[in-house]
Amino acid sequence: MPRKFLKRYMPSVERVREVKILGIFGDALFHPALWHLNRRSAAGGVATGLFCGLIPGPLQMLGAGIVAVLFRVNLPVALLTTLYTNPLTIVPLYLLAYQIGSLALGAAGGAPPAPPPDWVWSTPLASARAVSQWMMGLGTPLALGVFLLALLLALAGYIVVRVGWSIYLRRAWLARRRKRARGAPGALRP
Repeated sequence: MPRKFLKRYMPSVERVREVKILGIFGDALFHPALWHLNRRSAAGGVATGLFCGLIPGPLQMLGAGIVAVLFRVNLPVALLTTLYTNPLTIVPLYLLAYQIGSLALGAAGGAPPAPPPDWVWSTPLASARAVSQWMMGLGTPLALGVFLLALLLALAGYIVVRVGWSIYLRRAWLARRRKRARGAPGALRP
């Protein structure tokens, strides 16, 4: 089921080859391992997407694509998984990352950062400067926390997909075995 479900929504390699601009990447983008869907490639794609999803700005999918090509994991799964970060989730994730970074650096109790400055629409440049200075003040705890949170999310995603896929396969095998046992002549029926 996971494989059939995911294959239904994944683009085919042939359709991706038709996109002319992707020709600049040569054959590296069309390596069969990047499009093959199995337990290892799906788990690696999820881990890649979860890790790269915390990259700031619009570089998340680019980062996930590069990592997927380097590690030969499923490219569409990696790109799709980066979408867990969006304007609604990124602030809580970064606050959590700041707390993790503060704890890792030994700050007392992972204290929350000072609230961001108010945005004054009449002076957007001054407001942008104030917000940027506030963000720079978060510095080391935030950078370390983002890295550690990305590692934790990637590890958790990898394990969840591997275990979930295994559980699904075991249940499917048991159901198939029961079905064969019921349908086989001379087999004991429950």
